[in-house]
Amino acid sequence: MKADVVICGGAVIGSAVAYFLKTLGFDGRVLVIERDTTYAQSSTALSASGIRQQFSNRLNVQISQFGAAFIKAAPERWGVDLNLQENGYLYLAGTPEGAKILRKNHAVQKRERADVILLEPDPLAKKFPHLRLDDIVLGAHVLANEGWFDGVCLMQGFREGVEYLADEVVSLSTQNGRIATVHLASGQAVECGIFVNAAGPRAATVAAMAGISIPVEARKRTNFLFDCMEPPQDNLPLMIDPSGVWCRPEGKHFLTGCTPVEDPAVAFDDFEPRHIEFEEVIWPVLAARSENFEAIKPIRFWAGHYAYNTLDQNAVIGPHPEITNFLFANGFSGHGLQQSPAVGRALAEWICFGEYRSLDLSPLGFERIVTNTPFLEKCVI
Repeated sequence: MKADVVICGGAVIGSAVAYFLKTLGFDGRVLVIERDTTYAQSSTALSASGIRQQFSNRLNVQISQFGAAFIKAAPERWGVDLNLQENGYLYLAGTPEGAKILRKNHAVQKRERADVILLEPDPLAKKFPHLRLDDIVLGAHVLANEGWFDGVCLMQGFREGVEYLADEVVSLSTQNGRIATVHLASGQAVECGIFVNAAGPRAATVAAMAGISIPVEARKRTNFLFDCMEPPQDNLPLMIDPSGVWCRPEGKHFLTGCTPVEDPAVAFDDFEPRHIEFEEVIWPVLAARSENFEAIKPIRFWAGHYAYNTLDQNAVIGPHPEITNFLFANGFSGHGLQQSPAVGRALAEWICFGEYRSLDLSPLGFERIVTNTPFLEKCVI
């Protein structure tokens, strides 16, 4: 079997690369290999499906702006509404230092023409009267192109017309400094022109098959859907408390989670929810932040994995400097779904034209991993 491009991983990132290759008119064979065609444990399916412009890194702001425009154009492109809820994110700062960070990030975001506003406590209280704000110094809220959407539907749009093979990559053979053959669990071998690592939390395992080390590991995040006895006002944003607890509407219910106090790497098959997070961290924080959240009850919960880049919480994108037909699309640290349109487009451009044309993603290249030079993103939820 031969393929001009072999993509390891058929969730939203791998599918986005294949989709944009097709839209750019790539005339070779593109084969996407996916080990779990149910996607039951994929980061895409288990994500909270948010998109935001409130990043500290200007490139991440640009990437999300590209993503928001792509998502909003889905009805014209696919005849499907991805149901983007543009309620925005609301970051709350509880200390002068936290407020300083919000202001610094705000300046970055405004330079990219993001529609972000800063709110002092009084206007913040008028806009969101259900919140207790005695300990809050400043808030930041976006008025457009930020919120949450149907991430699985986005992936399904990318999948249209793409060739998939239900199998698992188990080893890679190199020849003359290039990936030559992709070996599969079924025993099949695929001769390869270009290899794209889009393996999500398993990215480091796949990279190691080519003798490459990348600082990406699986980190577990538990989401809780809860019912509220007395819901606050409608059209609420996704609120990020200074503690790191976040909460947003989800239909008539609410969705919440937090960054774990202890955040170790986990096994690829570890999807056991951390119930203690709701009981000991999330509920006390929400109850203190709003009287409306004093009487709440969890009704559903699930755990998913971040493909977490331990160097700088930013994705690794583009070719390996020596094995030049090995391309990375890894380490999104929870941002992969919202970044998939821009990353899929960029890698397709690199494959088709040998350069990035829509957005220059070269600062996210593998070279920074080699030199241990972080390209930091400070706003990681």
